[in-house]
Amino acid sequence: MRVAKTTLEQWAVLAAVVDHGGFAQAAAVLNRSQSAVSYSIARLQESLDVPLLVGEGRKSVLTSHGETLLKRARELLNQMNVLEFMASSLKRGWESEIKLVVDAAFPRNRLLRIVAQLRQSCPDTQLQVSDVVLSGAEQAIIEGAADLVVTSRVPPGYLSDWLLDVTFVAVARADHPLLQLQRELTVADLVQHVQAVVRDSGTLNPRDEGWLGAERRFTVSSVEASLATVSAGLAYAWLPDHMLTEPLHRGALKPLPLVTGRSRSVSLHAVLLHPEALGPAARAAAAAFQGDRDTK
Repeated sequence: MRVAKTTLEQWAVLAAVVDHGGFAQAAAVLNRSQSAVSYSIARLQESLDVPLLVGEGRKSVLTSHGETLLKRARELLNQMNVLEFMASSLKRGWESEIKLVVDAAFPRNRLLRIVAQLRQSCPDTQLQVSDVVLSGAEQAIIEGAADLVVTSRVPPGYLSDWLLDVTFVAVARADHPLLQLQRELTVADLVQHVQAVVRDSGTLNPRDEGWLGAERRFTVSSVEASLATVSAGLAYAWLPDHMLTEPLHRGALKPLPLVTGRSRSVSLHAVLLHPEALGPAARAAAAAFQGDRDTK
């Protein structure tokens, strides 16, 4: 049998350099010295006799050969993670812990209902539930940081189950200057006022989804903080409709009469990171999210 010239560890180091933007950043994530990371990459390229990285200014980027080989290596790394996860599941039976990463747009009352259900079905399993915004869910999937992720975007190579569509509605406090115009509003009107924008919790490929690009924005860390900002009359924002039922009914907030774009819909999907090696608690979590789809 032929002995491989390279190791999965070396490919994991290369992936970390690419994903985190450099040798120093990869070293910090991997808890290694920068020289150890550099040595690992050098040995990998030497063993293959193929250049994988090339310098562009202060950054190192993949060569065309590097892109092709790393793509295949990621598949092998994922398979190794699944194998180790399967071994761990076989050893412990019911998981001692499962990690759920949930997009902040997912209705809070439904999430709490699911958590309560899991508390009954697997009482000895500790649940870790993390809220994420925008690309934070995708990053959790790519980094394998959870057992189940609820996300608005599914990265290539992963399967998912649709859970629900969330409608975001443009709103402001009833006495906001935009509503005093008493006409349909355009982007030119909106950019003259402060927009509340929720900060992307992801760090690999953050995005400003929904931000109109105006300099006048109020950046917050959660949709709850965005709602509080709008309720205080400090900004307008697009917010999930399930959070707006009560304030709209009271008349405290009102929809903005935009010419177009008054609302936008976001589909949320559940992604199981290790479907081939699911433990019973992870299966229960998947069933709880899927079973909740038809529950209002």
